[in-house]
Amino acid sequence: MTITVYGAGAIGGVTGAALVRAGHDVLLVDRAKDHVAAMNAGGLAVEAREGSFTVPVRAITPDALGHGLGLVLLAVKSQDTPDALDVLAPRLTPDGAIVSLQNGLNEDLIAAAVGARRTVGCLVNWAADWLAPARILHGGTGAFVLGELDGRMSERAERLAKLLDVVAPARVSDNILGYTWAKHVYGALLVATAVVDAHVYEVVERSAEVQQMLIALVAESMAVADAAGIRLEAFDEYDPADYRSAARGDGAARARAMETVAGHYRAHTKTKTGIWRDLAVRRRKTEVGALLGATVTRAAELGLAMPLTERLIALIADLESGRRAMGWPNVDELVAASRRAA
Repeated sequence: MTITVYGAGAIGGVTGAALVRAGHDVLLVDRAKDHVAAMNAGGLAVEAREGSFTVPVRAITPDALGHGLGLVLLAVKSQDTPDALDVLAPRLTPDGAIVSLQNGLNEDLIAAAVGARRTVGCLVNWAADWLAPARILHGGTGAFVLGELDGRMSERAERLAKLLDVVAPARVSDNILGYTWAKHVYGALLVATAVVDAHVYEVVERSAEVQQMLIALVAESMAVADAAGIRLEAFDEYDPADYRSAARGDGAARARAMETVAGHYRAHTKTKTGIWRDLAVRRRKTEVGALLGATVTRAAELGLAMPLTERLIALIADLESGRRAMGWPNVDELVAASRRAA
């Protein structure tokens, strides 16, 4: 069976290259024509601290994609999910599946387009960055969890975990939405670190006031998950119990949560977020509007307010448009907004 990786950027590129290296038949699909051309001409290079490699790959643009897709690994930015599903849905076989290797709450969108039965949830917390056409950086290790949306421990999920284990150690959960939501709510903290040109650990170690703001930001999203009936799971550098305690004023829990984040990023080759790279390097629109915007929409449906998150979304929009520059004053503004919200 051909494995279709739709979106061959950072996560999709590392995934596709690892699968090819393991002997699987892989087709990479990406809308960036220069990236596709470079991959076809000289292979896909993955650079990592543990060693780099280049593999020959097959790559096409979406307009050249045929029908009869059995397994699709979807790795586009969240804002590009609807367009990707317009291409994929009519091409997916009746017993096919789409696995979301994305940030955000894309499983709902995928299930609406192809059915929950053909949708597999996934948490990807290992890191990668797109460097240049046909060049990807593997930025560090992290959790890799798959599961059926209804919580069944299925043979399909086990097969997929075994398949993807060549990319990173993968396992199956009966609460995959608890993992995808957990990364989503914690991701709000990472978005906030991108308003300044600094390493993630520099932001979370900045001051107690900054740490309290970051905790409050995550707590806003956690409240939405709780109201939606999601049981959040701990993974890697995020433990919901620490953030709940810290939000109630537990200084030791706050310090523990922030030390864990800082330590995680100090150990990685990738020490800044993909949001930062989109703003500072690639100078393109980020996926923040789609990511955090989805949380705000869900919050409104549940009767919850998210003033701090909405301020962060506005700050990122200003950075995208050039109306403001990266800098510590942006962090200070979020701290002030956190105090007002409190």
